[in-house]
Amino acid sequence: MDITQLLAFVMQNKASDLHLSATNPPIVRVNGLLKKVKADALTNDDIRTMLYSVMTDDQRAEYEKEFEIDFAISFGEKARFRVNAFNTRNGAAAVFRTIPSAIPTMDELDLPLVMRRFADLEKGLVLVTGPTGSGKSTSLAALIDHINETQQRHILTIEDPVEFFHKSKKSLVNHRELSMDTHSFARALKSALREDPDVILVGEMRDYETISLALTAAETGHLVFGTLHSSSAAKTIDRIIDVFPGSDKDMIRSMLASSLQGVVAQTLLRRADGSGRVGAYEVLVGTGAVRNLIRENQIPQMFSMMQTGSRYGMITMEDAVNDLLESGIIDEEEARRVTADMSDSGEHEEDEVDSSLGGGKMNDEERDSGSTDSAQGVSF
Repeated sequence: MDITQLLAFVMQNKASDLHLSATNPPIVRVNGLLKKVKADALTNDDIRTMLYSVMTDDQRAEYEKEFEIDFAISFGEKARFRVNAFNTRNGAAAVFRTIPSAIPTMDELDLPLVMRRFADLEKGLVLVTGPTGSGKSTSLAALIDHINETQQRHILTIEDPVEFFHKSKKSLVNHRELSMDTHSFARALKSALREDPDVILVGEMRDYETISLALTAAETGHLVFGTLHSSSAAKTIDRIIDVFPGSDKDMIRSMLASSLQGVVAQTLLRRADGSGRVGAYEVLVGTGAVRNLIRENQIPQMFSMMQTGSRYGMITMEDAVNDLLESGIIDEEEARRVTADMSDSGEHEEDEVDSSLGGGKMNDEERDSGSTDSAQGVSF
C-alpha cells in the first residue's frame, strides 16, 4: 500500500480526512465520523515512507528537526490535501485534509445571503469562525471566488498552508504561504499594506500582532477576511479583545467597533437522509447598535441583538438549526444534539468563553464493524 492508493480511496469515499497513526490501520473521516479501513496496522516505517514520498528535502529536514510540519500537496488535478505530519509515543503520524480543486459557489454551499453583501463591501473586517472541520476555509474560498468572478480587485491571501488556489479572473489573486513565501502572518500583513491590496484573507488570526495588524488594515480602507476558532459570534468578539493587555482593551474595542462588518459562526450537521452534512450559520452584522455594544463592552447583549436583527440578515445558531429541522434537512436527534452541546457549554451565558460542535453519519453495519468497504476496485 502506498500513499497514492490511500488518497485515491479517500477521494472515492468522499472522506474529509485521512488519519495515519503507527500501530493503527488507516482511518478516514466520512460525514464527520471516523471509520477504519480494512487493512493491516501501519508501522512507524510505513508512515515515514509515505510522508517522505510527498515531502520536499526541506520539508523532511524540518520534520526531523521540529517533529511536526504543515504543508499541502496536490493529487493530480482532482484535489489538494492539507497535511499535518507529527510524532506520537508510538511513532510517526499524519492527517491529510481534503481540499477540493473545484471551488464551490456560495449558492452551492447555500451560504446566507448576507455573506454576498460581505463579499461586495469596499472595506472592513469580516470574520468566519467555528471549530476545526466546520467548513470555514470552504466558505471563505467561495467568498473570494465571488469577488474574483465579479470585481476588479487585488486579492492577497496569507495562509498556512495555502488551501484553495484561485486563478486570477477579473481580479488579480496572489497567494502567500507561511514558511514558503513569508515567515509569519504578522510580517506578511505588514508587507501587505505596501502591496496595494483591496482584499486581504488572513488564514488564521491567532495572536496579538496579527489581530492588531488585521484591524489596522480594515481601518485603513481594506476588506479583510479572517478566521478564528470560536463557536459563536459573541465569543469571537470576546476572543479578539481578550488577546490584548488591559491597558489596550478600550482602544481595541473602538477599533473593532469601527471596522467590524460581520461575524459568521458556522458548524456542520448530519443530514437526515444520510447523504452528508449541511452548514448551520450564526450571523452577526456590524450595525450601529452592535458597534455601540462593542464600544460599551456589552458583549453578552449580542445574542438578543441577533434574535431581533433578522431584517439585517442576523440569525442565532438556535434559529439556524431550527430552520434546518423544520425544512426536514436534519432530524430531531441531530437538532437536540447540537442544542444540548450549546446548553451544556453555556453558549450564551455572560461568563462563558468557549465550546465546539461536530457531526457525522454511519450506518448500523459500519458501526458494528468499525470499517469501510473498498471502493471502485481499490482494496487493501
